[in-house]
Amino acid sequence: MDVNEFRAAGHKVVDRLAEYFGSIESKAVFPNADPKMIRELFDEALPEKPESMEDVLKELEEKLLPYCTHVGHPGYMGLITPSPNPVGVIGDFICSALNQNLGVYSIGPSAVAMERRVVRWLTDMVGYGEKAGGNLTSGGMLANFIGLKLARDWASKDRAQHEGVRERWAVYVSDQRHVSVDKAVDAIGLGREALRALPTDAEFRLRIDELEEAIANDKRDGVKPMCVVGLFGTTNTGAVDDLTTLRRIADREGMWLHADAAYGGGMLLSHDFAMKDAGVELADSVTIDPHKWFYAPLDAGAVLVKDETRLTVSFGMKPAYLTDEMEGAEERYQYYVHGFEQSRRFRSLKVWMSFKRYGTAQIGDWVDNNVRQARHLYSLVENDAEFEAASEPPMSAICIRYLGPGAERVDDKKLHAEVADRVERSGRFWIGTTELEGKMWFRINPVNFRTRQEHMERLLELLREECRAVVRG
Repeated sequence: MDVNEFRAAGHKVVDRLAEYFGSIESKAVFPNADPKMIRELFDEALPEKPESMEDVLKELEEKLLPYCTHVGHPGYMGLITPSPNPVGVIGDFICSALNQNLGVYSIGPSAVAMERRVVRWLTDMVGYGEKAGGNLTSGGMLANFIGLKLARDWASKDRAQHEGVRERWAVYVSDQRHVSVDKAVDAIGLGREALRALPTDAEFRLRIDELEEAIANDKRDGVKPMCVVGLFGTTNTGAVDDLTTLRRIADREGMWLHADAAYGGGMLLSHDFAMKDAGVELADSVTIDPHKWFYAPLDAGAVLVKDETRLTVSFGMKPAYLTDEMEGAEERYQYYVHGFEQSRRFRSLKVWMSFKRYGTAQIGDWVDNNVRQARHLYSLVENDAEFEAASEPPMSAICIRYLGPGAERVDDKKLHAEVADRVERSGRFWIGTTELEGKMWFRINPVNFRTRQEHMERLLELLREECRAVVRG
């Protein structure tokens, strides 16, 4: 492909994506096609001969675009995958063209400097001091893994990374945690039985009395408290744990405090519902995902650390073939020495461009609109005898369930699953279901700058219509 063909193809793709963004609300959120049919669309042997760019793009139009889930659609309110902002999309395009590998300074000097600055912005946002640092990651899964590894190494006085886990340790978190915490406890060698998933209160926050009891029981049984994970925005309801009290307990017990703010971190930019006094800055490490509520395209998570030297202590290995003789006084920051990934994608570009183009003021307005939308739905449900809400939403996640006439005659799980499926097939919205307090709920989470208040009203009416239909049989 010469530069002229590249230019022509690029213009065509950008024009097509502009049309896509402009018409996204007219599309069905979820494709009306069965998995077998979609799989067969791509059932072909590995190509041996080249095709024209025109044919390749035509095939994408026929096979890919019609069967995507349109997460940028204002009716998408399912998993926390927000509408990607257009500037971030352009950033990813540039990122792929430059192909900078941030693992080593010599493969991306300016890219390394940009990521260092983006990390600085994020640590400032959290409230950390000048000694803080971090890495951009693929998402909260890897960020929570790194946070738990830092906790393990710190608690073992840096022996575990050399000797392995030789003592019995425990990690404490609420039963509303993300599954990435379970996987991290497994991956750092403690085993999932070392995780203490503790009950929550009426607002789905970790109960301090249950934490204290679990710690006392473990100490009595010869198990050492290693880490407590505080949640700043649970997946189901956006609940925020008492991080100030968790910090006090962690200090008393010699534990690391990790805060999972993968979803809730967006609230740090809120103007009207700000949570800057929630104590996130008290954590030793924080997970925060720009590709969630900062509306950057996938993938862009982050792990932030109050003391950046802990990253170097946990990951600092320098094989001879990667030693840079010119390194000194941070002249050449080598990410592979201070993080888990050796090859690192240029994730910071789209985040940097998003902050520069929109500013925290505009992104904060988007966040506030999503919170208002969830609270508007809550107010509607509060005055509706056919529905109930699990709790008042502190963020944009809200869980509601159907209690209308005849609901008691239908299996709870079947009712909510069937209705969610009907909503999906309608093409107008996409929502999830979840279980809380032994009951099934519709899980609704607007994290989309295209969503408007009217969408929440339309969704509730659609839920009412479909719930009544399922109850009638």
